[in-house]
Formats: sequence, structure tokens, C-alpha cells
Amino acid sequence: MTCKMPKVLVIIPAYNEEKTVGQVVRRALGALEGVDVLVVDDGSRDATADVAMRAGARVLRLPFNLGIGGAMQTGYRYAWRHGYDVAVQVDADGQHNPEDLPQLLRELWRGRADLIVGSRYVEETGYRSSRARRAGMIVLARLVSGILHQAVYDTTSGYRVVNREGIRLFAEQYPADYPEVEALVLAHYHGLCIREVAVKMEERKAGRSSITPLRSAYYMIKVILALMMNVLRRPRLSRENHG
Repeated sequence: MTCKMPKVLVIIPAYNEEKTVGQVVRRALGALEGVDVLVVDDGSRDATADVAMRAGARVLRLPFNLGIGGAMQTGYRYAWRHGYDVAVQVDADGQHNPEDLPQLLRELWRGRADLIVGSRYVEETGYRSSRARRAGMIVLARLVSGILHQAVYDTTSGYRVVNREGIRLFAEQYPADYPEVEALVLAHYHGLCIREVAVKMEERKAGRSSITPLRSAYYMIKVILALMMNVLRRPRLSRENHG
């Protein structure tokens, strides 16, 4: 009797990441035997799509930039329609370590959760950020923890693994504006179990972050408002979940 291995798809949303996406694709393909890699080229103006294809990825090209939420929902729809059992989100800038993927998948396959978050803060991992940014992350973590009624430490990590149920949910609806934070609330309201696993994250391999102190403050205000709207919409989400 043979045991069927789960079909795993690594989804990499990418916007103008030609300098790093090839290495990320190759590392993802080497991290797990039989894994497929899909790069969603989010309207890039450089050679991101060509570099990704040469590295061995399947590529979906969006005609214009939708943002990470739209790119990820495109990837989840692809995963759902093509029968994948597990979908993994990995950033294209090289900060996520694909070698941590087997560890994240083991937690998922043990049935401990429907959504696994690769976390910088659930344990000491050596990750460092600015004091202002860390303070903002603490505020978000406490707010999301209160909504979910469980401790959540890294609400903005884009390194995530979901099972077939999570794929179905995110293919149907996925937050557009602040997807990492809001997706946790959406998953919780639809009955998905969430768990964090410690991973090490690296510095960007190329380019620079667009996040400035002013943008960080603006982001914090808007994401908190978005979370409050999610709380107010909870009765409708609950009906959708049980209807």
C-alpha cells in the first residue's frame, strides 16, 4: 500500500524582484522534494517573470500591480483549482529561509493547525528591528491576540503555510489592503486553527524597504481601523461560515 504525498505549492508574490527571485525559487525547489513553485508577477516592470521561469518556477503574470493581497489570492486560486493540499507563502526578497519549510510542514501534517505562521517572535531567533517598528508590532500583536483569544506574536510575517481548507478560504476571499494581519482574523472567524513556529529571517538580499517611520505610523493607524471593521463584520462572517 502506497502513501500519497501531499501536493505542495510554494507561492511567491513578486514585484520588481529580478535580483532575488531566482535564488528564492531555486532554494524553495531544493528545500522539499516534489514541491512546485509558483511566482505571481504582480505587474513588474523588470525581468522578474523571466528570471523566475529560468529558475524553474511556474509564472502567472498580472497585467498591472494589484498589491500583495491580490497577488496572493491569485496564487491561492491557482492552488485550489489545481488540487494542491498545501500552499506556502514565501517573500521574493530573500528574507524567508526556504530551508525552514520542512519544519513548518511537519507542524501542519501533524494536524496541529490549519495555518502555520513562520514567526520571528514566538521564540528568540536573533531577529532585530528598529525600536519604533518593534513597538508597532507589539501593539498589533496584542490587538490581534485579543480578537483571536490566543497569543499571537508575529502578525505581519509573510511566511505562512495553509492546508486545503485554508486554500479554499483564501481563494474565495483574501484581504487586499493589510493581508498578513487581516488574514489571521479572517481565518479565525472561519474556524481555522492558527499556530506559530519559530523561524529565522534574513536581511533583504537586494533593494530596500519602502517602509519609513511616517509610513509605519500611517500603516499602524489604517491596519487598526481595518481590524476594527473586521470585528464589526464578525456576525456576517460567522453566518457565512455556518450558512
